[in-house]
Amino acid sequence: MTTILAHIRIHRGAEDRFEAIARQLYRATHDRESGVMDYQYWRGHEPGTYYALLAFTDHRSFIAHQLSPHHDDATPALRGVIAEMRLEWVDPVAGASPWGPTAHQPPAADVGDDVIAATELFAARVADWWAAQRSSG
Repeated sequence: MTTILAHIRIHRGAEDRFEAIARQLYRATHDRESGVMDYQYWRGHEPGTYYALLAFTDHRSFIAHQLSPHHDDATPALRGVIAEMRLEWVDPVAGASPWGPTAHQPPAADVGDDVIAATELFAARVADWWAAQRSSG
């Protein structure tokens, strides 16, 4: 499984445009991707801040999302409205979430260079301290 919390800050005045893009991506992701478990956008407390929660059955499904035609089509518009974005890999607390732990997967042997590059760029950063918590949960 792979779960990410995206911290997003958009340019002032771009709220309506960002939310329109988010709605399109939400619909396309849920309609067209089999590996998505959850994909949501949230407004933050501070003006111009948003969060996205992304959960996929595995890391390869997340990479497929990143390389999907609908994500690729939205990328130029997103670059125009996002001032800053940070991806934070998150891990469920055993017994307090139905989801499994976040884990990185290498690309399959028969994939193209684009998948290999995206897998390296978006490698799941699993925190060292999670291992102890996972075994005690």
